[in-house]
Amino acid sequence: MSGHSKWATTKRHKAAVDAKRGKIFSVISKEITLAVRDGGKDSEMNPRLRTMILKAKATNMPNDNIDRAIKKGTGELGGDTIEELLYEGYGPGGVGIIVEVTTDNKNRSASEIRSTFSKGGGNLAGAGALAYNFQKKGQFWIPLEDVDGDQLMEVVLEAGADDIISHKDQFEILTDIASYYPVSQALSDANIPLESSEMVYIPNTLTPVNDTDTAKSILRLIDKLDDLEDVKNVHSNFDIDDSLLSEF
Repeated sequence: MSGHSKWATTKRHKAAVDAKRGKIFSVISKEITLAVRDGGKDSEMNPRLRTMILKAKATNMPNDNIDRAIKKGTGELGGDTIEELLYEGYGPGGVGIIVEVTTDNKNRSASEIRSTFSKGGGNLAGAGALAYNFQKKGQFWIPLEDVDGDQLMEVVLEAGADDIISHKDQFEILTDIASYYPVSQALSDANIPLESSEMVYIPNTLTPVNDTDTAKSILRLIDKLDDLEDVKNVHSNFDIDDSLLSEF
């Protein structure tokens, strides 16, 4: 089980939709505000905003929340400035961890993330210490039973996807950064249901984990980081031996 596997991208996402919908709405609201701030409020001319609105509707986010986030982006509503930050660190077993943050309080975010790393047996690293070992990609997960594989391949490859991978019960689609929004729109236009879609950091090399206690500590730390209010996403290069999963 690797750090960019289905577990790392959708298991926690689905759990959050069920149990932490408030945080999901908060994260998406910030994304919408940033998209409007950087590209304007016209979703037809702003692919990032269009994608974030599709994502908001997929999580049943109320229209009032969407409208409020857009108005914050245009400056019609007051509020603190939202910033996008990236933290890099090491977890138990020396695995690399990248944490994406959207926050209106950098000091609070830095303090919470540093404390969480420390309590979880890890430590923060300097900017750029780990990013070189990751590639930023667009990633989509689509339930296998909900789509025709040939149709899916035609839709996403025509829209610019790099790769489509068939897993046991899902298709995984990977794109470069520039193609993420066109592929998202193409899937929406084709009425192809998504389980999740994210910009992710995929490791070039993986760090093997062969010890149960270390594996548990890594997953515990990632979950703690993911629970923080300002954290949008957590990525890692761990590769946990599947034989250990029965111990969890």
